Amino acid sequence: MGDSSRAGQRGLNVDRLLLQNRRTVVCVTGSAILLLLAGFGAAFVYRWIAALRAEGRFRGLMPSAYEMFIGLVTDFFDTLGVGSFATTTTLFRLRGVVPDRLIPGTLNVGHTLPTLAQAFIYVAIVRVDGTTLALMIAASVVGAWLGAGFVAAWPKRRIQLGLGVALIAAASMLCAQLLHVLPSGGDALALRGVRLAMALGGNFVLGAWMTLGVGLYGPCMVLVSLLGMNPTTAFPIMMGSCAFLMPVASARFLARRAYAPRAAVGLTIGGLPGVLVAAWIVRSLPLDAVKWLVVAIVLSSAYALLRAAAREGR
Repeated sequence: MGDSSRAGQRGLNVDRLLLQNRRTVVCVTGSAILLLLAGFGAAFVYRWIAALRAEGRFRGLMPSAYEMFIGLVTDFFDTLGVGSFATTTTLFRLRGVVPDRLIPGTLNVGHTLPTLAQAFIYVAIVRVDGTTLALMIAASVVGAWLGAGFVAAWPKRRIQLGLGVALIAAASMLCAQLLHVLPSGGDALALRGVRLAMALGGNFVLGAWMTLGVGLYGPCMVLVSLLGMNPTTAFPIMMGSCAFLMPVASARFLARRAYAPRAAVGLTIGGLPGVLVAAWIVRSLPLDAVKWLVVAIVLSSAYALLRAAAREGR
């Protein structure tokens, strides 16, 4: 009896040790990701300033109130999980703020620092397996690096077609979430084996698409839910992925001058306070009505882009 009790106690101690080690690994991985985020952010700021100095674009960089308002509103809702690329594209085109050819680059450059702020917040507070998080982020970065090289060199008509299709895809994802067509997810905080491979392949594609203007948030949330993960794990995964891939993609757009500097600065200046207000003050909102409004606006913008592409072709 005593031997079995001691054996059971040893088994319990081993389980506790394994759990403690797993928590330590997650903590260390999370800390390493936060340090890397800080490094990527500093490198991005340095690269952006160097590009502006080389191009002599410091004059006339003061954004308009409308450009800063776009950053404030879109990054506010982005922090709550609505996404920012589709809404920013629509608001840009509403008043012709940015030429269609420069929209993908402006989205990536202008939203980079607000997205880094989101990633810091969610990686620090939401539990997710460190290995799964790190590998999915890496897959999205590789996809973004390859995708941005193509998109930055595309002509105006191809950009219009790509953005139109991207907006329709984003609206479809929002509709699927609102109508509860897709699975709501499971309880898993980690992925292994085949499911992890599927997650990496999916995030690679999403990283490449994001450089065209397809927001990663909605598709990534669908991806992790389909693979049985807890939906809350989508927040550090999707925001961490964007925070790492956007500086990488932006480097391509900066090198080719394929973005609108003033509008990008406006998104950054307005977006940072929008993130902080959403994360620390508002926290949550009844977002279904907002999402239906976004679907309607985004679809109208997609129609306008595809019609413009048709005219450009003629």
